[in-house]
Amino acid sequence: MSATLRVGVLASGEGTNLQAIIDRVHGRAGVEVVAVGSDKPAARALERARAAGIEAAAFPLEAHGGVRSERDASMADWLETAGVGLVVLAGYMQLVSPSFLARFPDRVINVHPALLPAFPGIGAIEQALDYGVKVFGVTVHFVDEGVDSGAIISQRALALPSATQPEEVHRALRPIEHELLCDAVRAFAAGAIRRDPAHPRRVLTDR
Repeated sequence: MSATLRVGVLASGEGTNLQAIIDRVHGRAGVEVVAVGSDKPAARALERARAAGIEAAAFPLEAHGGVRSERDASMADWLETAGVGLVVLAGYMQLVSPSFLARFPDRVINVHPALLPAFPGIGAIEQALDYGVKVFGVTVHFVDEGVDSGAIISQRALALPSATQPEEVHRALRPIEHELLCDAVRAFAAGAIRRDPAHPRRVLTDR
């Protein structure tokens, strides 16, 4: 791994996780965010990137004839041209295609607002509230071809026994998302994340 890890971030919305990476990790600990992409041209995340002097671009599906694999190929070309060594999905509300993942093997990670494998996919917090859980949480994991099914890098639980509203849970989990995601990027840059040879789904962090 090179001395500086060049990071690409994909985000669909406000970009609070991106902002945490910019504020806490970018330009430090051998990490440089070099590209921020979105499926939505109006995403606030793109504004945050440009404000930080980071190259930003939108890849709306309709610009690629509605074909996800073509959009993802264009996005992968762009990230590779920027020399990206780690792709971070930070609130990116699209599945990435197998061909995209093949371009960045074991180099795509995601943050998810639930304790996987419980409540994968869209609306995880709403799913958890509907189920009546008392303990919520955050997972950072590798991305594979399934829906939030990749090997888990880190998790943290948070008891919220009285929570009834999704935004209440979102607010409580957001600081944990920021911390775990930034920690994972730092660990990746340090070469401290590796698979357990005896258990391929187990991720070891040497920190």
